[in-house]
Amino acid sequence: MVDLAELYRRIPRMDELLDHPRLEEWMAESGVSREFVREAATHVLDALRESISAEELGATDLEAFLGDPVEPVVRASEALLEPHLRRVVNATGVVIHTNLGRAPWSPRAAARVADLATGYTNLEFDLDGGERGGRERPVQRFLERLLPGHAVAVVNNNAAAILLALNTLAQEREVVVSRGELVEIGGSFRIPDVMEKGFCRLREVGTTNRTRIADYEAAVNADTGMILSVHPSNYRVVGFTESTPLEQLVELGAERDVPIVEDMGSGHLVATPGATDAEPTVAARLASGADLVTFSGDKLLGGPQAGFIVGNAELVERCRANPLYRAMRLDKSTLLALEATLADYVAGRLDAIPALAMLRADASTLQERAQRLGMQLSEALPEWMVEVTELESRVGGGAAPEVGLPSWGVAVTSPNHGPDEIARQLRRCEPAVVGRVAEGRLLLDVRTLLDGEDDLLTAAFLQVGP
Repeated sequence: MVDLAELYRRIPRMDELLDHPRLEEWMAESGVSREFVREAATHVLDALRESISAEELGATDLEAFLGDPVEPVVRASEALLEPHLRRVVNATGVVIHTNLGRAPWSPRAAARVADLATGYTNLEFDLDGGERGGRERPVQRFLERLLPGHAVAVVNNNAAAILLALNTLAQEREVVVSRGELVEIGGSFRIPDVMEKGFCRLREVGTTNRTRIADYEAAVNADTGMILSVHPSNYRVVGFTESTPLEQLVELGAERDVPIVEDMGSGHLVATPGATDAEPTVAARLASGADLVTFSGDKLLGGPQAGFIVGNAELVERCRANPLYRAMRLDKSTLLALEATLADYVAGRLDAIPALAMLRADASTLQERAQRLGMQLSEALPEWMVEVTELESRVGGGAAPEVGLPSWGVAVTSPNHGPDEIARQLRRCEPAVVGRVAEGRLLLDVRTLLDGEDDLLTAAFLQVGP
């Protein structure tokens, strides 16, 4: 019978373990503190005691630990530091995938952040005059080129942009919105709730499926602070429907001296043939007369998370003067990435922006890539069934919810694993791979694969094994 008391006595003391020469050497090389390693060692020693108490650890097992006590402590230390965020290969076919970080940054934007974020920058400093400068200048100078004649304020996301505009222009006043546009999108973001936080009063007009200009005309009064038009995002009302064109709202706003603000959501700066024909561009909505337009930076724009307020200079300046603006402003890394992204727009390098390149990819190019990936997987997994097949991609991010993009990919079937089990194991790989399961097969859409990810995907399958 195992003497449990003896096993307990043989567990090394904490200071004895931390003073082990090899552990001290590892701490010096990795730069971690002794107190941090003490926390990891506590987990290891507690686990030993629990195993002894449950009679799951015998003398032989304890001898193995005593022969090399450093390795378990190192593993425990590394586990405590393991990052939660990991790289994911997106093979879902959803370009702006909210759960996978929305739009990937361009290599130029990522390099810009890596190059400058580790040092000081002229974030709010005018190098010519040697005085304090404007934080938003990097974004303003490019937006002025892309949307000439319009001012811009940038905050940390589109929800913040809407909230700031509401609070600035309509605090303690009414905001007129169509009932069909009182949407809820991801993360329980509801337009009525945002209005409440902006200290505005909601004035609903029309019905869920039909709202006419007469409904707005009847609602606008001396207490109206704004007419808000909201992008329906990832839903559509179809059938017996009617909505009021922006141009009619603009005429009403000019007549009654009420600003017209449109939440565009996805931020469509340039037309992308085929993929988002139904999505108006920011320039088009401003040309239609909207006083302010808000949109996201990390959706169709293809950059980092940000929220834009563009349009009438006097109204934008009022938003910027709101005390809430400082709480919502961008940090330096986001500004660096956004500046690099907008520079690609100005230079016409649209294919350098991954999300736009994916949306603009033609079906024949995707078919060729799918065939190459299919051959690669077939050679790596000779016992598996790998079939090149037509698929349908999605824009994602709430844009063009009814529009499917013709695409290509591979359908994979294993003789030993079901599709859900394959998908689960691929998510555990490094990097993780995420596809979609349909009709008993795992589908991998090549539209959303970045350059070089075909090899990463194949390597992940080899980790899954036969």
